[in-house]
Amino acid sequence: MGTKAIHQQSKDERGKMPSFDELYIDIGASSKEEAERLAPRGSYAYFDTDFFEYGGGFIKGKAIDDRAGCLIMMDMINGEPEYDAWYAFTVQEEIGTRGSKAAAFTIAPDIAIVLETTTACDIAGVSGSKKVCELGKGAVVSYMDRSTVYDRSLYSLAFETAKTNAIPVQTKTLVAGGNDSGAIHISRGGVRTCAISVPCRYLHSPSCVIKESDYLAVRALAEKMLSAVAAL
Repeated sequence: MGTKAIHQQSKDERGKMPSFDELYIDIGASSKEEAERLAPRGSYAYFDTDFFEYGGGFIKGKAIDDRAGCLIMMDMINGEPEYDAWYAFTVQEEIGTRGSKAAAFTIAPDIAIVLETTTACDIAGVSGSKKVCELGKGAVVSYMDRSTVYDRSLYSLAFETAKTNAIPVQTKTLVAGGNDSGAIHISRGGVRTCAISVPCRYLHSPSCVIKESDYLAVRALAEKMLSAVAAL
């Protein structure tokens, strides 16, 4: 993916970020006609990036948001959950939480637990509450973000359940982001909702980074929360 070469840019252009229309993907076409034949309007392109483990338990890969949540649900479905539950794999969260709106309306749940990843800004140059959450500190249970005010009792129950089962847990230190909870918690007459997230650096990029211990903490907490909410 490229743009105009730096030696062909004016002084002003060098100091500005290129607009979307100025970027291009070189597919090796020699003419407009060939390009339209090889990649018709509406064709998709994506980054080809490897999945690998590195450092002290870190994992890098594309679309970990929300492959992580999907894998946790698949493990739960293929396991032996103590109680029956609906599992919804939803689409188009980033363009209007469209899938979760339809799923929540159809399922009409009493309680919903959203399994997600969330932004971790624990990188150089960021301090205090702006880190949002940190890798290595466990599952993230949110009390509020830009689309949802979460159920207070479920928020407390998640922390109590984590403590009882020695599962590392943290909360967001900044009201930021959002997820499918935004659509679910206001579906029909309202749904009590809790979000449990894997902290993830470089969210929405070709190179998301999480820590395996945090992923395992979210999986363990999700499994325990299924039993905990069933007893309410």
